[in-house]
Amino acid sequence: MAIKRGSKVESSFGSASMTDMIFLLLIFFMVTTTLISPNALKLTLPKSSNIISDKPYTTVSITNDLNYYVELTPVPFDKLEETLRVKMEGVEDPTISLHSDESVPIGEIVKVMVIANNNKYKLILATTPK
Repeated sequence: MAIKRGSKVESSFGSASMTDMIFLLLIFFMVTTTLISPNALKLTLPKSSNIISDKPYTTVSITNDLNYYVELTPVPFDKLEETLRVKMEGVEDPTISLHSDESVPIGEIVKVMVIANNNKYKLILATTPK
């Protein structure tokens, strides 16, 4: 007399639901990454082939109509040095990334460079790759 087992365990794996979840996550991440805008100011940066690995602590932006911004906050030029001092207070290695539209006169860029030099800040001029 042969004894039969009552339950058999299948060793197959159903991956259809896991594939659905992966595609849903992929779509979610694609949509959310396009919504992130690290720099909301539209600037046409000059082109360069140099790459610098320093990580700036803050950014200063100059638009083509000569408006100054510290990160995304508009700042008049006469308050720029004071704003940077407050922002950089207590920072170990203060580094500023200067984002300037390529149509901005070089004199305006030099003004920010002088402020950085007077306060012993490192200054990085942001560019786009060639």
